[in-house]
Amino acid sequence: MASTNGHKVHSTPSVPPNGRGIPPSHERARTNGRALSQDRGERPNGGRRVGAERGQMVSPHLMRPMSGRPLRIAMVMPPWLEVPPAGYGGMERVCASLIDGLIDLGHEVTLFGCGTRTGTKARFVSTDANLQYPRLLEAVPELVHIAHVNRILDQETFDIIHDHSTVGPITAPMRRVPTVVTVHDSPVGKVGEYLSQIDGKVSLIAISHAQRRVAPHLAWYSTIHHGIEVPGPVKPEPSTGPVLWLGRFVADKGPDLAIEACRKANLPLILAGKANQKDEWKYLDEVIRPMLGPDVELVLNGERERTDALLYEARALLLPIRWDEPFGMVFIEAMSKGTPVVALRRGAVQEIVLHGRTGLICDDESELPDALHDVVGMDPEECADHVRTMFSVPLMARRYERVYRQVIGEQVEGLGALASDPFTRDPVVAAARPTRP
Repeated sequence: MASTNGHKVHSTPSVPPNGRGIPPSHERARTNGRALSQDRGERPNGGRRVGAERGQMVSPHLMRPMSGRPLRIAMVMPPWLEVPPAGYGGMERVCASLIDGLIDLGHEVTLFGCGTRTGTKARFVSTDANLQYPRLLEAVPELVHIAHVNRILDQETFDIIHDHSTVGPITAPMRRVPTVVTVHDSPVGKVGEYLSQIDGKVSLIAISHAQRRVAPHLAWYSTIHHGIEVPGPVKPEPSTGPVLWLGRFVADKGPDLAIEACRKANLPLILAGKANQKDEWKYLDEVIRPMLGPDVELVLNGERERTDALLYEARALLLPIRWDEPFGMVFIEAMSKGTPVVALRRGAVQEIVLHGRTGLICDDESELPDALHDVVGMDPEECADHVRTMFSVPLMARRYERVYRQVIGEQVEGLGALASDPFTRDPVVAAARPTRP
């Protein structure tokens, strides 16, 4: 079932309106004198040998010159939420921004998901009119979704597949064109074990250097930070409003620490979070509700407009995380509105927040109350400018575009590995980039 932004649903997938399909025979036969299976080297990061392993499966249309021409990109999402989401959904939001950023660069993007609509500029192909969120964490809905996606991918013509699902990457060897996978989760435990089994078949993209450090054995292809638009107003001066905590109601996000820190600082707190899954409700009911008082306002499952307003009005975003979070979209969402961040030194926090300029990074929870008072003097415009410079959508889209072209080039030409990943060559981030272990 396919629908195209305009909410029309078709009973069977078809060739896109622009007439794209399998290239004519004379283009399929074009090899420029090179054997697709030729192997010209190995990747220095421990990854796959390029060219020989999957050369016989490469879609013939990829033999045409790639440099400069628009790419046909298949963006594969899980079947759970709309893109962008109506409420909480960090991955879906960043993917929506990436899709529109790539289209603004002139590329053709087809979004594969579920539901009847998308808020992006992409052509939308739905495998099921019903979003599968009620069955989140079940295996079958995503298996069925990916089976439909792969059938459509085999019928149509794409240059690259960008897969954000869990199941999709394991099917990459069956696909005719290369697959790039952004790892949105922490790559440890069973997730890391899974990725170690499939990373020879895909190009793994990390969303932070901190994420790579917890799983250095994986064959990472590149590191690309998330990007975000800064469309609304930036607060003209620091706010004296309540402190804001925003996240999922789980212990790792530290809402209990936020309550304790604000009470010690004698500052009001708004807890705005998501509670939909059983573990989230259990933690909210058993740990957080008994801690509530007149100094804490609870906002449950707020819509995007509500959370945007809270981020704008907040004195500071407080997120005392207890785990090595791979990125943290809420950090850049807050700074984009001019709101500074107070956080513990975990995960990718140091890559996102400029200590002393766009927020304060604490080594221990005992430092949080003082930090909440000290942070109020930070310049809102500097916070927003940091996001525009380091975490913009155009910057993220250009980095992915570069990766796509390089992956396609390695797949088709068998050229071997890159001397260094695109992120390391980016002069904008060179000075701020942390040292790799």
